[in-house]
Amino acid sequence: MAARLKIAEIARRTGLSISTVSRVLAGKANTSVRAKQLVLDSARAEGVLDQISPGRVFFSQILVFAPARAFDVREDVFYYRMLQGIRSAVEAHETHLSYCTLEEEGCDTPQFLKRMSDPAVEAALIIGVDDPKIYELTADIGKPCVLINCRDAEMRLDAVLPDHQQIAECTANYLISLGHRDIVTMICLRRFTLERRLNGIREAYATHNMVFDESRNLITTSGFSSQEAAQALDAYLDLRKPDDYPTAIICVGDFMASGAMDALKRRQINVPADISLMSIDGFNLGSIGELSLSSGIVPREELGQEAIALLQRRVTRPEAPVCNLLVCGRLALGNSVRRAGNRKLKPAVSTRNHGLYGG
Repeated sequence: MAARLKIAEIARRTGLSISTVSRVLAGKANTSVRAKQLVLDSARAEGVLDQISPGRVFFSQILVFAPARAFDVREDVFYYRMLQGIRSAVEAHETHLSYCTLEEEGCDTPQFLKRMSDPAVEAALIIGVDDPKIYELTADIGKPCVLINCRDAEMRLDAVLPDHQQIAECTANYLISLGHRDIVTMICLRRFTLERRLNGIREAYATHNMVFDESRNLITTSGFSSQEAAQALDAYLDLRKPDDYPTAIICVGDFMASGAMDALKRRQINVPADISLMSIDGFNLGSIGELSLSSGIVPREELGQEAIALLQRRVTRPEAPVCNLLVCGRLALGNSVRRAGNRKLKPAVSTRNHGLYGG
């Protein structure tokens, strides 16, 4: 009865019918933008939104911006699966998703403004875009918006990201717990998200009083392809004698791990008997040949689902502070890693130099 009285009061305040108020609060799409805003403002004032399930989606149309490669599973499975998560989060609701390509940098600003200014668009999600100007324009437009796998340094927009640093730190810690002290990381530092992964690996070294020497423990590439990874690892191993090879390799990408495996096979180096191999991704390749790949799993679909929840939070609690939600991953353990043999065990503290960090 109390809920019915609240609906009647909202209808009286807004001048709308009880059925219209009920449709808006039920998340139905067949109401005008103006009516929806009137009802939500009044419901917020009456404390009704606090009593509604957080799973209810109040948006009739959400516009999703993402780089072009996100829409092709063959080009970027990470972003593609993230889009599937967004669709899954709204499929039970009367919410329409529309899409617009927007690249990481050098964005088409006029196109962005045109699409965001469409009165039918009630909220937006921006995936993987690093252009601060886009963030500024979004904040000025004032429509609810959540960034996914990117963040606003000026703290104007909510964001949801994988906890890249913790996932990488956990991956490195696992290898260290198995006795590995000579680990090389192969990484492409194209975006800040990858820099955070490298920071996590450095943090694992520091926690165990190990020196991270970039000349020995780091291989950087310009991309994530298996071919480039194989070439990079070949060049790294060419500079070392077999008894000076690392005991483990962390590849920041499954296809990079596949390339590393190819390079090791050509040298007749066995994985994991001679060198253990791990990836940070875990969703492109579950296995390489007969080996199941041990990985630090980076969340994908979960990011889209949490982004929709943050959009809802911005409606029900517009006064809430802007937040960056970090989503943890997990370890998936295959047979590409083994405990380091006694012959290759090294002391935790190296005498290579006197700092905790090298490079």
